Amino acid sequence: MSRPADISKRALDVIGAAMAVVTLLPLIAVVAAVVWCSMGPPILFRHERAGFRGRRFTLLKFRTMRPGAPGEPDEARLTRLGSVLRSLSLDELPQFWNALRGDMSLVGPRPLLPEYLPRYTPEQARRHEVLPGLTGLVQVSGRNALSWEEKFALDVWYVDHRSLRLDLWILWRTALSVIRRDGVSAAGHATMPEFLGS
Repeated sequence: MSRPADISKRALDVIGAAMAVVTLLPLIAVVAAVVWCSMGPPILFRHERAGFRGRRFTLLKFRTMRPGAPGEPDEARLTRLGSVLRSLSLDELPQFWNALRGDMSLVGPRPLLPEYLPRYTPEQARRHEVLPGLTGLVQVSGRNALSWEEKFALDVWYVDHRSLRLDLWILWRTALSVIRRDGVSAAGHATMPEFLGS
């Protein structure tokens, strides 16, 4: 990151994530306690995702699923508490730590599974030209009600048009989307069906 806009974006990430952690610490503590009491340890779900330029990192979330048998679908493992946490986006709160570490940005394409990397078209793969985000253009444009192809088109548009002003607009729209619980999951799925390629 060397452009002035990238330096400003990183400053926004650090300041914004730090302020969020401090402000939301009581809520984070309550969610952690509720997850512990409901499902037991571990409180956090750690999962490998593909980030900037496809580099792998460990994404943090609050647990929303119980352990399951091999091949058991996510929607069958999702707990009632987990469903509530997801609908309010509270399971995403630990990702402010990812933003502080520099694995993620506050705004950018959402990080997806490393297994998807060889399935992207060259144009879709451009979503990895920036840091993945806690939220992004997709999350304020329909979220999981969109198809994979629609999501990736929005991700690439963001890469080409990113700016501090756009990031601030997306953050504002994200707050409204969380309140409205827009597009939390695709029909019949806990989140989205697996991306198998276009």
